[in-house]
Amino acid sequence: MSDRNSLKDKWALILGASSGFGEAVSLKLAKEGMHIFGIHLDRRATMPKVEGIIGQIREAGRHVTFFNINASDPIKRKETLDQIEKILKENGNPSGIKVLLHSLAFGTLKPYISSSPNEMVTDSSMNMTLDVMAHSLVYWTQELVFRKLIASGGRIFAMTSAGGHRVWPTYGPVSAAKAALEAHIRQLAVELAPLGITANAIRAGVTDTPALRKIPGNETIMTKALEVNPSRRLTTPEDVAEAIFALSHNGTHWITGNIIGVDGGEDLI
Repeated sequence: MSDRNSLKDKWALILGASSGFGEAVSLKLAKEGMHIFGIHLDRRATMPKVEGIIGQIREAGRHVTFFNINASDPIKRKETLDQIEKILKENGNPSGIKVLLHSLAFGTLKPYISSSPNEMVTDSSMNMTLDVMAHSLVYWTQELVFRKLIASGGRIFAMTSAGGHRVWPTYGPVSAAKAALEAHIRQLAVELAPLGITANAIRAGVTDTPALRKIPGNETIMTKALEVNPSRRLTTPEDVAEAIFALSHNGTHWITGNIIGVDGGEDLI
């Protein structure tokens, strides 16, 4: 059986903490006793929502520090981890990152082929999409391990989707990023196993999030998901948060390198 107290007073680092899955996981883990480091990228107009999330975490009696940065910027990443390392030491918990969640959704939504060159994906936008939505997982993990900020018993999760193996118009660059993210998870799982750290991808079903709303034709995506999902509803961010909470306990140490569906059976049909 898992130890229900194994997460209490540990820290989670959430990449993409201000909306969607990252928000839900931050709030769930805080409710269950974890302290939260959140990485987000928000303009002034959306900062009130961010402050609301921070307020809810504090109301749960947890420590919380959010960093408004570009998570794929190597200089900002180093500066942020310097601050995280300092906070953990001040709290007497130098290797306190128990959970790392990668939930970054920022990429281009352009077709590969078009009658107009201006409408096609460019090499710079393709590289940016894969760097943010896939490769950044590797770089954050490298830093955490090198600095000994995550130790045996650590859990790494990355948000993927059915788009990693299915095709949707204009989703090509993001689909490539999801496929790369899944490959990174497999590699990390093998390389981190001797350290006692697990790595799994969470394949959420179609979920009405701000990221989904940016995809052209999102209404059709949601309608089709409702038609085929055996559970007769869309996935919610809270469904994913509950799954990550359950998988973060000590008793799940032998689950690693997987793509775990959290979709009510949607991807089966």
